[in-house]
Amino acid sequence: MKLRAVMRVLGFLLGVTAASMLLPAMVSAIYGDGDATSFLLAAVVGLGAGAGLWFGGADARNIRAREGFAVVTLGWLAVGLLGGLPAWISGQIPGFTDAAFESISGFTTTGATILTDIEGRSHGLLFWRALTHWLGGMGIVVLALAILPLLGVGGMQLFRAEVPGPVAERLTPRISQTAKLLWGVYVLLTGLETIALTIAGMSFFEAICHAMATLATGGFSTRDASVGAFASPAIDWIIIVFMFLAGTNFTLHYLALTGKVRAYWGDDEFRFYVTVLLLATAVVVVPLLVVGFFPTLLETVRHGVFQIVAIMTTTGFGTSDYLLWPPVAHALLLVLMAVGGCAGSTGGGIKVMRLLMLTKAAKLELQKLVHPRAVATLWYNGRAVPTNLIHNILGFMLLFVLVYIGGVLVLTLGGRDLLTAVGATAATLGNIGPGLGEVGPTCNYAHLLSWEKWVLVFLMITGRLEIYTVLVLLLPEAWRRS
Repeated sequence: MKLRAVMRVLGFLLGVTAASMLLPAMVSAIYGDGDATSFLLAAVVGLGAGAGLWFGGADARNIRAREGFAVVTLGWLAVGLLGGLPAWISGQIPGFTDAAFESISGFTTTGATILTDIEGRSHGLLFWRALTHWLGGMGIVVLALAILPLLGVGGMQLFRAEVPGPVAERLTPRISQTAKLLWGVYVLLTGLETIALTIAGMSFFEAICHAMATLATGGFSTRDASVGAFASPAIDWIIIVFMFLAGTNFTLHYLALTGKVRAYWGDDEFRFYVTVLLLATAVVVVPLLVVGFFPTLLETVRHGVFQIVAIMTTTGFGTSDYLLWPPVAHALLLVLMAVGGCAGSTGGGIKVMRLLMLTKAAKLELQKLVHPRAVATLWYNGRAVPTNLIHNILGFMLLFVLVYIGGVLVLTLGGRDLLTAVGATAATLGNIGPGLGEVGPTCNYAHLLSWEKWVLVFLMITGRLEIYTVLVLLLPEAWRRS
């Protein structure tokens, strides 16, 4: 492990994060909230720490995969800890554990919050929460590759370690150019949603905060009651559309912008993604209609679609307390918490592509039982899938289940009831935010003990970086010099 090379890249990431704190400082100054100084002090700390790591580090142009994993994992932790300083310094979040939890939840796009009276918080803090989502959604490492390709050939190691999904595809031969294209699409969609929400009746400030949280599939809102506080069908449908887009592979958005709109329906994963959303919506909406939970058909469909899309894309916004819905809805939402968005999206979870691959593989195994001598090939988007990718997915699924079970066991051993332990583990490992039980949509994570919050922080980072990136650092050979 080339630790000094890792130090240099970590220093750069801390510098980028510190520089981004100038934006909420400006927002705080404009609204006269009085906490601009807190952001400036935190920025100075970040720049100082970043400079120390940068100048104490070594050339990072030829880093290997193991250094890439270390940079991404340690970078997410370091950036998250730095991001918690402004709220801690200002006293808006008194305890550092809570401040770090809120920040890491933002950067990992989990959206699990410890805050109450959100409307009473400063504009600077609310904007910073949304900005941590937005930076974390596309990935601050990808941002680094986009604005300063200082890593040379080592950039691919970071790109593979950071980009969500089982396959990290380049749109162009140069990694930095690929990162710029992805960020360009990201910025465009964020701008479009901000405009649409403003037209629908949100203030510009709340519109941009919700747009950043939506495109990052994060879920931090400027209201305690989340999106439901606006009680606006127009706002609900706008956010539904952009949550759906955020859960879609961003490569498809880029292709559509270049005129290849048919790329959407030509993609196996996208078709499966749409199918799962439609079936899940039907399963939830029908029981709601039967019990008459909402007064009209349109309102039932709207709330049902909103919650299904919010949970499956791991955005985590809410318009209704789904714990009051029929039990079948609870079961389905718990399953969708694990499913997640598409590969190459900002969504968390297992990813639709992996589930589709496993479904196809299971079908092939059944066919082999009927035709033992047949030569069966697994196809995806017209291409044969290599066996090693299937092995990778199977390994990921096993590790995901083991980490999930481990999280539930640790929380229950600490005294939490099973429903809360299952909900909190699913919500943090899947980067969703609201869970079940005592961490449901009308609750938060403030009442959890400090050690429980650090366990969930580990789950948030592990889920955001898709298991392998974090767990590989637990292997002794990852830290050896050769």
